Amino acid sequence: MEWVTLAIIVIVVFYVIAIYNKLVSLRNRFKNAFSQIDVQLNRRYDLIPNLVETAKAYMKHERETLDAVISARSQAVSASKSAAADPADAGSIQALMGAETALTGAMGRLFAVMENYPDLKANETMNNVMEELTTTENKVAFARQSFNDSVMFYNTYREQFPNNIIAGRFSFKEAQLFEIEDDTVRKAVKVSFN
Repeated sequence: MEWVTLAIIVIVVFYVIAIYNKLVSLRNRFKNAFSQIDVQLNRRYDLIPNLVETAKAYMKHERETLDAVISARSQAVSASKSAAADPADAGSIQALMGAETALTGAMGRLFAVMENYPDLKANETMNNVMEELTTTENKVAFARQSFNDSVMFYNTYREQFPNNIIAGRFSFKEAQLFEIEDDTVRKAVKVSFN
């Protein structure tokens, strides 16, 4: 009888260890997926000053629009660094989503104003920066999708019984999806000059 009890205890312990290890693996997977978003967002943040500098030469009377883009970029960079430090923190992901929404809105206003400057639209440097920005926007979208898939898989596994008991005991918190809050910015930024 002692052997049976001991065997059951060993099986339960190994089962708990397996669940714990799977939770760790899934958490690391969504953290890695976030790091892919972070790489693309930083690439995007690096392109924006080039875009603004090129536009400044043509858009001397649009200082407010250009300043709004730079300000939104600064807030997004700060929020991105905070979220990159701990992608499992729902608050930092929420702050990043808000900052990204503001940046996308500011960029949309900039692109709308840029339509009024045909010389700017014909500038080769501007066209190159815009092409890079378009490519980066696509990569950001794919990285977000991958991150959200990883978060969904982690959250689903974490919430299943008996995994939820072990997750609660070892403080595996629910992860936050990376979603765009404002419906007007759900679409990718249009950067066509044709």
